[in-house]
Amino acid sequence: MLTEKPSPYPIVDVFAGPGGLGEGFSVLRDDQEKTRFRSVVAIERDGFAHKTLLLRHFVRNFPKGGIPDDYYSYLGGDLELGELYARHKAEFADARKSALKISLGPENHAKVKQIIDQRLEGKARWALLGGPPCQAYSLAGRSRMSRHPDFEKDERHSLYREYLKIIADHQPPVFVFENVKGLLSARLEGDLTINRIVSDLKQPKAALENRTDDLSYRLYSLSETDSPDRDFDPRLFMVEAEKYGVPQARHRMFIVGVRSDIKKKPWQLHPQGLRRTVKETIGDLPQIRSGLSRGQDSFQSWRQAISGLNDIDFGSQLNGASHAKEVECRIRQQIKNSNQPEARFSRVYPGCAEYPTSDEWSDPCLTVLTGHDSRTHMASDLQRYMYASVFAAVTGKSPTLVDFPSTLLPNHVNVGLERNGDIFSDRFRVQLPDQVSKTITSHISKDGHYYIHYDPSQCRSLTVREAARLQTFPDNYKFEGPRTSQYHQVGNAVPPYLAMQIAEIIADILDSMGGGD
Repeated sequence: MLTEKPSPYPIVDVFAGPGGLGEGFSVLRDDQEKTRFRSVVAIERDGFAHKTLLLRHFVRNFPKGGIPDDYYSYLGGDLELGELYARHKAEFADARKSALKISLGPENHAKVKQIIDQRLEGKARWALLGGPPCQAYSLAGRSRMSRHPDFEKDERHSLYREYLKIIADHQPPVFVFENVKGLLSARLEGDLTINRIVSDLKQPKAALENRTDDLSYRLYSLSETDSPDRDFDPRLFMVEAEKYGVPQARHRMFIVGVRSDIKKKPWQLHPQGLRRTVKETIGDLPQIRSGLSRGQDSFQSWRQAISGLNDIDFGSQLNGASHAKEVECRIRQQIKNSNQPEARFSRVYPGCAEYPTSDEWSDPCLTVLTGHDSRTHMASDLQRYMYASVFAAVTGKSPTLVDFPSTLLPNHVNVGLERNGDIFSDRFRVQLPDQVSKTITSHISKDGHYYIHYDPSQCRSLTVREAARLQTFPDNYKFEGPRTSQYHQVGNAVPPYLAMQIAEIIADILDSMGGGD
């Protein structure tokens, strides 16, 4: 007989970033509108990401529909962050207890262990979340790896070891391990790293101390029904986010570990037939133009920079391609377009995005838009962006370098190889309006070339808010720090809408456990 569901279950979130995984868990509610999870410990070492995490923990300390007006004043720039926290001391004090800026490692292990013990308050039903970097190792202290001279100096080894130590120390009933797709093909001394990680996660104490122990876990996929055996295919753990309502082709690895004494087997994520497109997700956001990174930036100088496309003979440079005339015609129209946006940012909030369907993403009190500021680009890149977006509108696909007129090719040593398709031929990538976006990664913090807006009149890369929407962050989620850091935070995060669906599966496992909380 099942016990009454305690609510909410504690979650411990390590390597938390700006909080995407924890956000998805925290917004999950039962049929009586009670939250199923509460983040009692979230650990992140990056200063800006931690500021974002702390702010979100502060916001979540208010009941649904009860976020104070002061928060919206802060979003609108009418109130300083320090003053916001000062006006709501109790909620801020609690946020400081749960959102922690700590570097995981041997020097802080005892401190983290004590914090987790205190915050769990002896509860038996809880979950550990996290995605430690582990591309270069996995044996975590076994004798063969310890012979490598640089093994103990590899920070990634240390971080992964700390993740295993948290499992060994606190023995969570269930954990969710998240990592990048590249881990599936990474090798160490000729062996697939993922195989070693799976072995470690099954028996974390044995991995740490090279001895047998009664602590063990059964590992499960969120997308496949098979459990990993000795000869398993590591692709078993791959989750393709676009199948589950995320408007982005984001493929990441998720492993669910269930402690051996718990007999409940998790179900899999349920694919959603309707896929949200880029235009459905960001198309309602205000139009803004890009900026010029060199010289004076003004609407007139921006238009002048783009008008340089008039000097290109597209017909001859595109080798008579069938689309050449239409591309040229549309570019000429864009250059003459008198309705191009003049502003480089907008705070006008158009309302909640069409995704996801859960009202947890809707905030009727939100009246201001944050993070919708454009980048600056060189004049040559502005021309490439406009050409690429027009090309995509005409042909229905993003151009590779072989599709560019020679005049617009970047002055780069590898352009020849790229045009031949050997490397990086899609250096400039348009996010097509009628498809899901390509993966939003931390690379978006670099130059924006892979994230060109589909609208030629805006001639720019995606804003932080647009990237955040494609990652399914709510519009009232404020990212702290300089814009480069904000992009980095968004690109590294787990989509909260996907995390919420994972949370349902984890809640079902914890509900099945007998005994007290």
